[in-house]
Amino acid sequence: MRVPRDAVLLRIFVGEDDKLDRTPLYEAIVLKAREQKLAGATVLRGPLGFGHSSTLHTTKILRLSADLPIVVEIVDAPEKIEAFLPLLDAMMPSGLVTIEKVQVLQYGEQRNGK
Repeated sequence: MRVPRDAVLLRIFVGEDDKLDRTPLYEAIVLKAREQKLAGATVLRGPLGFGHSSTLHTTKILRLSADLPIVVEIVDAPEKIEAFLPLLDAMMPSGLVTIEKVQVLQYGEQRNGK
């Protein structure tokens, strides 16, 4: 699979406790991206953050339910990301979704003959 040099980054911000049915939402998003044959997805877990409610979500020991911030990043061709957006919209009752242009310098291949 090739990813064009001029691609887009889809960044999805959700909470660790967010679910789609009984599956963590971030996991459901990654599985759907894989099903749609997108180039790849990465899930990042944040130790601290806040969103529209301004409630701090943290890993500090005194909190029993941290609901930490989760970011899912997906990079692919603009048309593939655009086709994925309606599927993502149906999965997400809340959260933040951003898109930005990126340049892919390497994807799945070794450079310089290594």
